[in-house]
Amino acid sequence: MPRIRIELPAHFPFSTSITLLISHINLGRHLDNAQLIGLVSEARVRFLKSMGYTELDVDGAGVIVADAGVQYRSEAFHGETLNISMAANDFHAFGCDLVWCMHEALSGREVARGKTGIVFFDYGARRKAPVPAGFRRRFAADSPTPD
Repeated sequence: MPRIRIELPAHFPFSTSITLLISHINLGRHLDNAQLIGLVSEARVRFLKSMGYTELDVDGAGVIVADAGVQYRSEAFHGETLNISMAANDFHAFGCDLVWCMHEALSGREVARGKTGIVFFDYGARRKAPVPAGFRRRFAADSPTPD
């Protein structure tokens, strides 16, 4: 199987910082891979909140995670602060990718990068929903609308 390669956008419109707790650390004394996904989930919630949204209400539609990919770059340790930057791109009719990059705050060392595929969802009807126009417009310069 070929290795996962995540291409990062030239610019991230959002960044947040999270300090690693002992509960984020595994027996190898570094950031646990499952905890990394939890940190990215927290960053996603903060990203949406920065635009006035929640995971249950992005202009009337909810968000579900369809897939995720991670490329690990270095270890991270208890007490370090990680900066997680996020952008939306690769839009399609029902969703997009949230591309992210995680760096250790003091050194700038890249810890990981990845992308989370999201699909917009109508929780009342229990079916996927089109990307809300207002959400798509926020990222129009970074990701053109498909034909």
